[in-house]
Amino acid sequence: MVQDDLSRDGVVSHFPQRPDTRFPAVSVVRAYWEALRNGRDVPFRSEIDPRGIESALEHTFILERIAPRLARFRLAGTHLNDLIGMEVRGMPLTSFFVPSARSEVEAVLSRVFDGPETAELTMAGETGAGRAGMEGRMILLPLRSDLGDVSRVLGCLVGLGPIGRTPQRFGIAGARVAPTIGGARGNPGHPAIPPMTRGFAEDVRPFVRPGNVAHARRPALRLVVSDGE
Repeated sequence: MVQDDLSRDGVVSHFPQRPDTRFPAVSVVRAYWEALRNGRDVPFRSEIDPRGIESALEHTFILERIAPRLARFRLAGTHLNDLIGMEVRGMPLTSFFVPSARSEVEAVLSRVFDGPETAELTMAGETGAGRAGMEGRMILLPLRSDLGDVSRVLGCLVGLGPIGRTPQRFGIAGARVAPTIGGARGNPGHPAIPPMTRGFAEDVRPFVRPGNVAHARRPALRLVVSDGE
């Protein structure tokens, strides 16, 4: 595989040339994303169906972009919660990295969203009291929101070895990014309105244009009062 030179963003690329069979969940999520986009540059977030990545769900996550170089977890599998020792939803992706690696992570995130590009990181866990030094692998795959902007990421994180003392944080041992088909400069070929499906345990609501309010769904929650109680 051809490696992209990340040095202009402060990220050093030294990535293994062959797929690592020790991280099958990473391969499952990548293969699912590749099949889902079906020739387009980036699939839609609303197309994600957890049944397609059932064997990798505990390692899978969805990110939402909240700043040019920052993204937070919208959803995350149990493996990520175990690594940090708490619920990670709402936390930034950089929470999983040691302070010295966070600027590199931010640079990679920026390229994933703006390219759009895919990214794969090799990671080395902290060592010391209660930490034996895990080995990790993470992929970041761009997604479009219902509005069509690339502001979501489908990701997978696998840490090998005993977790030990939490929170478990990682340094970056290697990184590789690659453009999607055509990147932002090619022909995305994506539909104007994404298929609406329920995926990855998060409600997806279709965009309602002004003037079409009559077609919006009524709220499912009602307040019921009984005078007899």
